[in-house]
Amino acid sequence: MTDIKKMCFDVQDLVLETAKMIRKERENFKPDEQIEEKGQSDFVTSIDKMSEEMLVAGLSKLLPDSGFIAEEGTSSKKGETYNWVIDPIDGTTNFIHGVAPHSISIALMRNDELILGIVYEIVHGEMFYAWEGSKAYLNGEIINVSTVNSNKHALVVTGFPYTNFTMLDEYFYAMRELMEKTSGIRRLGSAAIDLCYVACGRFDAFWEYGLHAWDLAAGALIVKQAGGRVCDFDGTNRYIDNGNIIATNHNYFNIFYEIVNRQLGNKSHG
Repeated sequence: MTDIKKMCFDVQDLVLETAKMIRKERENFKPDEQIEEKGQSDFVTSIDKMSEEMLVAGLSKLLPDSGFIAEEGTSSKKGETYNWVIDPIDGTTNFIHGVAPHSISIALMRNDELILGIVYEIVHGEMFYAWEGSKAYLNGEIINVSTVNSNKHALVVTGFPYTNFTMLDEYFYAMRELMEKTSGIRRLGSAAIDLCYVACGRFDAFWEYGLHAWDLAAGALIVKQAGGRVCDFDGTNRYIDNGNIIATNHNYFNIFYEIVNRQLGNKSHG
């Protein structure tokens, strides 16, 4: 494979090209004609599919032997060593309603290891990225997680369950405790952006359950390269497999993890 840093910037060029297409198509978007319902509160638009097809085609040229783990299933190819993890529009419901944020999220895995992550917030034109051994960046500037070390000063973010309600009670117990103890909770509607906002210190911690690999792979790497800590609800690195994730800085980790683990740990292992 070519140099991973060069690959990161080549992929960013593809992402910007794809985002340009998404913005153009959004101008003439017809919800009644272009939305399909995959499940309850789980939507896909024709623009999601167009975006994914464009990304798959471009990434296939950049790394011909690679495979794909892609939300809309436009490619089922599996790579022996390298696989791209793609969410063509993370935050589709936001996108449908013309609400920010929504993003393109792309990660590259070498076997089971994340080695590249790019998340582009389409509305504000913010490109978050990192690669194996690098710092984390936002539009070319180095970013770092916050230094908050207490509940009192922490602003945390989460995503509401919308198809998987198996741990809803436990989730709300955790949310209530964090509402009472932290400076606030936010819900933006794009897990990829939630993670990137933790990476750049806008939020101090994030938790959510029932996610897919394409929701969190790129953002998780960016958080880690920004100096943060990422794990699942039981403290393991299985979040890509089970979809349950905690992301925060090292100063606040023990406090935040204790709350989420006590309420949600050992409840689901994917």
